[in-house]
Amino acid sequence: MDNNYQTYLNRVIRLTLPETYESQVQNIQESPKFKPLEEQHYQAVPFPGYTVITPPSEEDTKNADIYLLLKEYQQRLVQQFDPSLLIPLPVESFHLTLADLIWDQAYRDASENPEFEDKLRSAIAQSFEQYQQIAPSQGPVQMQIAGLMIMPRAVGVCLVPREEEAYNRLIMLRRSIYQNPNVIAIGIEQQYNLTAHITLGYFGKIPTDLDRAQLSDTCNELNQQWLHGNASDFWVHQAELRKFDDMTCYYRESDWAVFEF
Repeated sequence: MDNNYQTYLNRVIRLTLPETYESQVQNIQESPKFKPLEEQHYQAVPFPGYTVITPPSEEDTKNADIYLLLKEYQQRLVQQFDPSLLIPLPVESFHLTLADLIWDQAYRDASENPEFEDKLRSAIAQSFEQYQQIAPSQGPVQMQIAGLMIMPRAVGVCLVPREEEAYNRLIMLRRSIYQNPNVIAIGIEQQYNLTAHITLGYFGKIPTDLDRAQLSDTCNELNQQWLHGNASDFWVHQAELRKFDDMTCYYRESDWAVFEF
């Protein structure tokens, strides 16, 4: 299901072009993952599930510099977007998703089986072990921030692996998960192609008089930061099974599966 390297590059780079911003801002929607409170504040709503991600930024000291850069960039987004348009995520929660697993109602339904979570954790551990046999540790995967990414309900930065071999390693990891019969047996299947990104915030209330042309221009201006040689490498050192209750915190127990690249 995932693209080859060149197709991936072409697809992701298109996400950072002015004409893409112009199109995307026409379709942005308020995120249902947050509910409004008073004075332009929002609260995350329950949205439980499991995922395979890099360690959240508060635990990922090896990417401390890039996460600091993303913190500053997030602040620029908040300042330059319309008030209340962007709900910034806690910086401590920033991460790169390597494989979506299960979430929201699908998770609620599956977890009615008291054996589901143990089976999921066991299956992901098995996937990591199988991947280790296919692709023994070769060191971290080097990625580069390609630019600003506007999604229907969120904003982030998209990433591209520096080399085709690095991309293929990520795809092999995903296949070891999604093609594992024990993962399939508990109802987990691949639903998206890989679009490596770090989400910085979600859209809040969309003003009825939002100047979408101006927003598109703002996105293009903000994207220039990534086109002028900023130190924007991100290193994938680990893949971890994590659980979440909403979109602001990802946690794990010490015996849950981890893969060291």
